[in-house]
Amino acid sequence: MSLLKSFFSGKQKENLDKSLTKTRKSFLSKLGTVLVGKAKVNVEVLDNLEEVLISSDVGVKTTLKIINSIETRVSKEKYLNGEELKIILKEEIIKILSNLSSNKKFQFSDVLSHVPYVIMVVGVNGVGKTTTIGKLAHKYSKAGKKVILGAADTFRAGAIDQLQIWADRANATLVKQQMGSDPASVAFDTLESGLTQKADIIIIDTAGRLHNKVNLMNELSKVKRVMNKIIPESPHEVILVLDGSTGQNAFEQAKQFTKATEVNCLVITKLDGSAKGGVVMGISDQFQIPVKFIGVGEAIDDLHIFNSEAFVDSFFQ
Repeated sequence: MSLLKSFFSGKQKENLDKSLTKTRKSFLSKLGTVLVGKAKVNVEVLDNLEEVLISSDVGVKTTLKIINSIETRVSKEKYLNGEELKIILKEEIIKILSNLSSNKKFQFSDVLSHVPYVIMVVGVNGVGKTTTIGKLAHKYSKAGKKVILGAADTFRAGAIDQLQIWADRANATLVKQQMGSDPASVAFDTLESGLTQKADIIIIDTAGRLHNKVNLMNELSKVKRVMNKIIPESPHEVILVLDGSTGQNAFEQAKQFTKATEVNCLVITKLDGSAKGGVVMGISDQFQIPVKFIGVGEAIDDLHIFNSEAFVDSFFQ
C-alpha cells in the first residue's frame, strides 16, 4: 500500500474515494447480499456474483472473464469463504486493468516521445470532452509544457467559445476559425502554429456527432491525414472521452469511435455523478484500451492520472 500512497495520495486519493461513493455503496451492498450467511463459495455464490458484476456495468465479457478466473482458483484452493472471495475478486479486477497499462507510471512532466506531441481528442457531445481538454492543458502547463489547443469542433454552438475560456484558464494558446469551418483546416493551422511557436503539446478538439457514422469516420480520417502531413506520425495519441455515468451507452460509443479511428487511450469522466463506475473495467477490457485519466469533478484539478490499484482500492474500500 505504501507504493500506492506514494503515487496516488493526499487530496487526489480523497477525491477518488469521494467520487466513487455511489458506485461503492451500490456494489458492496449487492456483494454483501450475495455473501450473507454463506460460509463457503459455491456455484450459487458465483452465479449471484456474476449478476452483481453485470448489473454494476462491468459488462458481460469482462464479467465472464473474472468469474472464470475465480472458478479456477476456487477449484484449486477447494475452500474459500466470503472474505477470501472479496480478496480474489479485487486481485482479478486489478489484474485486468493492470494488464492494459504501461509498467511506467505516466506523469505530466515526463520527457515527451515527440516534440511537439500531438493529441487528438474524440467523443460525443456532452461527455465532457472540451472540459477534459482544458484540464489536460492546465496539467501540462503546470508541468512546464507549452500548450496549443486547436478548436476543430466547428459545428457545435459555443464549442469554440468554451474552449477559449479553458485555454485562458490553462495558460494555453487557442487556434480557431469561424464556426462551420473545415475541421481539417483548423487542425492544419494548429499544427503549423505549434511548429512555429515551438509548442511541446498540441491538443486538437473534434466534433462529437454520432448521428451519421459514415460522416464521422470520414471527418476523423481526414483530420488525421492532414495532421500526419504536417507532423509525421501524428497524432501521437488519440484519446476517447466517455461519460462514466451513462453505463452501457458508453460501450456503444466506444464501439463506434474505435471503428472510426485508432483510439489508444481512454478518459472516463463524471465518475462522481452515478453508481456506474464499473464501466471503467468493462470498457477498458473489452476494447483492450487503457484508461489513462479519470474525471472526478468540475474543478480544473479534478482530472487524475488513472491508477488501477488506487481505483480498485477505492472501489472496495
